[in-house]
Amino acid sequence: MNKKTIYLASPYGFSEQCRLKLLPEFVSKLEYMGARVLEPFNRNSSVDFSISGWANKVASSNLRDLRDSDALFAIVNGSPPDEGVMVELGVAIALNKPTFLFRDDFRKCTDSDEYPLNLMIFIGIPYDSWDDYLYRSLDEIESESKALYRWLRN
Repeated sequence: MNKKTIYLASPYGFSEQCRLKLLPEFVSKLEYMGARVLEPFNRNSSVDFSISGWANKVASSNLRDLRDSDALFAIVNGSPPDEGVMVELGVAIALNKPTFLFRDDFRKCTDSDEYPLNLMIFIGIPYDSWDDYLYRSLDEIESESKALYRWLRN
């Protein structure tokens, strides 16, 4: 059986503390559940940022990984969430990839009392079960009652 591949969209690689402490927790959790994880900060760690054109090289690599992935898991903390993560989420939606969201940030990012994020983000999630695609804690990621668990097993 081939492992399903998840692209992990996250702003956590920009800070050394987050890259060393938080990001590995998400990668480990997703791998433990049986996924192959494409984590862009790790995958682009050999890019020489002193050479002109490095941004295009990183972006192109990320786009290639998004296309090659089966789904996207996006960490959407922040108010507003990270712009790069939002672009990656939009690309995944345009490519019809299943999208799963993680938000344990208590700040509100919308005018809605029901939805915690900009409403356009939810276009990539089934309207009748959107809450099954939103994770509010690291432990909740492996919950058998949530969409990611079901998706990985189908």
